[in-house]
Amino acid sequence: MATLDTIQKVLNENLDIEPETVTVDATLEGLGIDSLDMVELVCEIENRFDIELGEAEGLDTVGKLVDYIDGLK
Repeated sequence: MATLDTIQKVLNENLDIEPETVTVDATLEGLGIDSLDMVELVCEIENRFDIELGEAEGLDTVGKLVDYIDGLK
């Protein structure tokens, strides 16, 4: 499964965000993801991808998040 597909699934399962709204250009803020949501999502993403996100800075769009994750795999 592609990284974007997995992110769409995680956001849908955890925050009820419709997958079709989760595009590479979508901002996390625009999707309604706040700092508390991000803490929960980071844990879920790390588990799904078996990675450690660490102190990821500047990840304000889904596309940047996807690229960052792909760079860690």
